[in-house]
Amino acid sequence: MKRYGKVVIEGTKRAGHVWAIQVFFLSISLSLVFGFLTHTVLSSMGAIIAIISILIFILFGVVFDMIGIAVASADEGQFEIWNSQNIKGARAGLKLCRNCEKVCSFCADVVGDICSTLCGAGGACIVVSLTSHLTNSALIILISVSVSALIAGITIFCKALMKERALKHSNKIILRLGIILEKTIYYKKNDKNSEK
Repeated sequence: MKRYGKVVIEGTKRAGHVWAIQVFFLSISLSLVFGFLTHTVLSSMGAIIAIISILIFILFGVVFDMIGIAVASADEGQFEIWNSQNIKGARAGLKLCRNCEKVCSFCADVVGDICSTLCGAGGACIVVSLTSHLTNSALIILISVSVSALIAGITIFCKALMKERALKHSNKIILRLGIILEKTIYYKKNDKNSEK
């Protein structure tokens, strides 16, 4: 029994290491691409466009963080019951629950960190826009710190509101996400399989 148990544990560790390496390269690639696009686009735009972009990045980060928390706390057994009853969204939701470590890591870590990086880039563009005509270094530092603090405050506030909802309504959130996935990604996969 110990030998078989050891094999299972080693396989799980190996799979975990492979996923961690994949996430590492994925996060670097996405951060480079989106970071470059953000600096290129936002640097040529004004402060208003940068503020709107930051709010969008915060929204994306909060939504994906909510999905990560919800999938980690969702009841897999309930989704198995719903799937046996052919409830819409249950099949995709069950797949999400069975891969909760990967889904949670991608949503909360990869997307969350990229959104934070993009918010920082947007904040830097706002600071440059606001301080381009200033010469007082103390005032420039004050504006820079204030913009960063405001972005962090809004992000933390939104995530604090979201986490309570994600924990209380985790099954509903994942079921709704499952419905969306079944109408888009899984629907396209089924079409391709039927054509074959």
